[in-house]
Amino acid sequence: MIPLSKPLTDDSEIKNVMEVFKSGMLASGEWVSRFEDEFREYVGTKYAVATSNGTVALDIALKALDIKEGDEVVVPDFTFIATANSVLFQNALPIFADIDEKSFNIDPDDVMSKITSKTRAIIGVHLFGHPFNVNAIKEICEDHGLFLIEDCAQAHGAEYRGQKAGSFGDIGCFSFYATKNMTTGEGGMVTTSDEELKRRLGLIINHGQSQKYLHTSLGYNYRMTNIQAAVGVAQLEKLNGFNAARIKNAEYLNSHLKVPGLITPFKGDNVKHVYHQYVVKIEDSFPMKRDAFVEHLFKQGIGSAIHYPYPIHLQPLYQKLGYDEDQCSISAEASKTVLSLPVSPASTVEDMKHISQKINLLEE
Repeated sequence: MIPLSKPLTDDSEIKNVMEVFKSGMLASGEWVSRFEDEFREYVGTKYAVATSNGTVALDIALKALDIKEGDEVVVPDFTFIATANSVLFQNALPIFADIDEKSFNIDPDDVMSKITSKTRAIIGVHLFGHPFNVNAIKEICEDHGLFLIEDCAQAHGAEYRGQKAGSFGDIGCFSFYATKNMTTGEGGMVTTSDEELKRRLGLIINHGQSQKYLHTSLGYNYRMTNIQAAVGVAQLEKLNGFNAARIKNAEYLNSHLKVPGLITPFKGDNVKHVYHQYVVKIEDSFPMKRDAFVEHLFKQGIGSAIHYPYPIHLQPLYQKLGYDEDQCSISAEASKTVLSLPVSPASTVEDMKHISQKINLLEE
């Protein structure tokens, strides 16, 4: 079976982790500081704060920006649920914006229609590794005095007009979950160039300590461990290579998949798409329905997945909260037609040949 994704590690991660064990300092320490420094330099921000996972990264970003009950935050309707849930964590209200039908990213025009006097921030997601329309969203934020939070959980190394994801907004949030473009197993990172936000983030993740045993605010234990950071240091060194492999695999499928009704991923001008997921769209003219296609792929030894089978506003949690079913029609349509195919760095050229050949047989 060709897996949709597979973490790639080697002796470099083992060597780093062994150094941590030999040091005896397994909790947060020098390796975490090193990972933060190297990651902020890679992204191009002044600061980076490591934390326990990507969902926590979003949570502490909103806390550092003082988003609170009664506030509204505009989020895309078509993404992983953590993006919206992080707003609920603050007792604030997620307001769903629809997506661009080509890139699946947040639609600036629909964002404009969702802004009210209660809006405090916009979370833009660089979905599947393709940057959202940063200039348009930034302009909206500047015109309305809103914070911009980048959800970069799927966009490590992605670029918009030559600048890396995570360096545009007030805050960028990354996940290092096992299937991401780089991993620490679990783990997250928040990037910013605002010194005061960096200070607040540091307090939030470490019990509100301004110095040891002096607690000046309410904080949490959201720290990253040296073990995770040691893996992250090794993975960051490989990230450009991992992304190059993803891009190469994606371009192979782009040029070889020939079945009518199967739409390969859109790539906008002046962006670097890092293909966290290679998401195709299944149109009515395709030879079979999506569920039957998933079964066909499985029988041919090809992994696949649906990202995502529901827009967030139709999730049971949000229906219980009273969200209108009849909104974000493009998101709802996308959830019925998308399918992710393997392009991870673990996939070989032979894998790409097998995938394209077995799919193209459906045209005959």
